[in-house]
Amino acid sequence: MQVQEDKAYDDINITPMLDLAYVLLVMFIIMTTAAVQGIKVNLPKTSSQPSLAKPKTVSVTIANDGKIFMDAVPVSMAELEDRLRQKKAENPELPVVVRGDGETQYRNVIDVLALLSKLEITQLGLVTQRLVQ
Repeated sequence: MQVQEDKAYDDINITPMLDLAYVLLVMFIIMTTAAVQGIKVNLPKTSSQPSLAKPKTVSVTIANDGKIFMDAVPVSMAELEDRLRQKKAENPELPVVVRGDGETQYRNVIDVLALLSKLEITQLGLVTQRLVQ
């Protein structure tokens, strides 16, 4: 049996270097796409605003004590269903924004979301507040 002589490696293992290069590439792609905000342009000024038809967003608010408000008007769950059904008949793509108090019971928010699902309202947004550090 022959003993191998101590000789210098003639290969360099580049796998860790490639791993690092891929991580840096991914980070670069993520940071550049996050930094792109759009092109700034100076919009022309007009004497009157054109009347563009915007869909009216319905706001459903659930207070801390469980009371439900639709566009700042207190409603019961049955009234909310009736009003949303009417608005949905007027606009099939009715956008709804749900604002739930942070201290309200989770069940109250789930009941409202279940009602929206029952009425087949798909344009839905949940409002949160940005955490200030």
